[in-house]
Amino acid sequence: MLTVLALVLLLPVAGAVVAGLVPAPWTRRVAVAAALTAACAAAWAAWAAYPSGFAAAFGGLPWLGASGLHLFGFLLDPLATILLLVVTVIGFLTVLYSTRYLREQNRDHPVGPADQGRYYFWLLIFLASMVGVATAPNFLQLFIFWELTTVCSWALISYYHSERSLRAGFKAILMTHAGGVFFMAALLVLFAKTGTFDFDAPARLPGALRAWVYVFLMIAAWAKAAQVPFHTWLPDAMEAPTPISAYLHAAAMVKAGVFLMARTVSSGWAMPPGVSMVMAVMALVTILVALSFYFVQDDLKRLLAYSTIAHLGYVLLGVALGALGSRVAFQGAALHILCHAFAKATLFFCVGAVAYVTGSRSINGLGGLAKTMPLTATAFFVGVLSVTGIPPFATFWSKFMILAGAIQIPGAVGPVIMVIVLAESLVAFGWMLHVGQKVFFGAQTELAMVHSDPPPAMSGTLVALMVGCLVAPLVGIPLIHWIR
Repeated sequence: MLTVLALVLLLPVAGAVVAGLVPAPWTRRVAVAAALTAACAAAWAAWAAYPSGFAAAFGGLPWLGASGLHLFGFLLDPLATILLLVVTVIGFLTVLYSTRYLREQNRDHPVGPADQGRYYFWLLIFLASMVGVATAPNFLQLFIFWELTTVCSWALISYYHSERSLRAGFKAILMTHAGGVFFMAALLVLFAKTGTFDFDAPARLPGALRAWVYVFLMIAAWAKAAQVPFHTWLPDAMEAPTPISAYLHAAAMVKAGVFLMARTVSSGWAMPPGVSMVMAVMALVTILVALSFYFVQDDLKRLLAYSTIAHLGYVLLGVALGALGSRVAFQGAALHILCHAFAKATLFFCVGAVAYVTGSRSINGLGGLAKTMPLTATAFFVGVLSVTGIPPFATFWSKFMILAGAIQIPGAVGPVIMVIVLAESLVAFGWMLHVGQKVFFGAQTELAMVHSDPPPAMSGTLVALMVGCLVAPLVGIPLIHWIR
């Protein structure tokens, strides 16, 4: 098992180095091979570890007088398994989709062969960094890979080197790294007071200090997951190539933020109730703020960006409710990480397909695309049904569990949360359907007069993701019941 997990981490790194050095035709083949092998190895590891899990640790810090402290290792438990499957499977599909998206035939952003080595290098390093986040056995290793994802996202958001993309990349690295400073502060307190970086270390701290450490980690998670008041960097990050936007939203970077809080809360269940309530309230505020921006977007990618911000709020809401005593809500939050990944990747790849063949992402400028892009239209509506929680599609199950957990909380908290979440779901469903109807079933515009769906690598990815929107809960539900 240790060897397999090491391969899941190191194969993308090796693939990144080779892809950055070989000529263009081989760059794509190397990237696909590395990502596919990593995804297969991750799936095998998840199967082999279920239900007992796996943990291994090695290395130490003897120069700090902590010879018994392990520095690196692997942890494969339910949370790690969920995120590991997300980052490797969606990562492979992102690489596969990119092999056709990054071409000179792309009417939105033509890309020649000369720039592709840099793209696949950073994408594969991004994948490896998220594997490191998912399987980290302690806060220190998680922090190291957490910061690597920040660097990778900066490089990929800025990939086109236009003024807007460079500015968006700088904003992303600045705001997310600011959150990393709070993460570092929490690490310093943990090591100084407990002598360890273990995930259950915050639970060993005295009351007031423990609360501050949880607050520091929560702020770090807010910045990474683009929660209010740090939410503005994520819509601007849509200057990245669309496959990167899909990976950023579905599997990487922002998911690291919510994973941090899920990991922290579940390792000891010791978050003070006051901090938990703050996290729950801010999650609800983020959901409503993100929803309010839906109605003023003309760029399809920016609309999906605000949707992602809201859904990350759902995860943090479930985690907060778990800290308040509802294990069902926590399990729903963990399941939402997986279900949202496939739903949101489907939508982003549909938008990428539309931009590839039309050269536009404008909601008002497109119409009637279903006549010429039937597969893309089908995938888009499957993604809408999945992301808004319509049964039997993906996020219905995770939202249901979060709401069921909210009802378990005594007092008025549960009913208030239920009303807000159901209202957001209803409005989001109506607006997403409106946008889909306008883009795909409205009067055909000049931009929509294209010949067909995108090339096979892109179309095949859409088919795989549609299947994932149905299968993801079947994989995730047994995993979340493994959470104790």
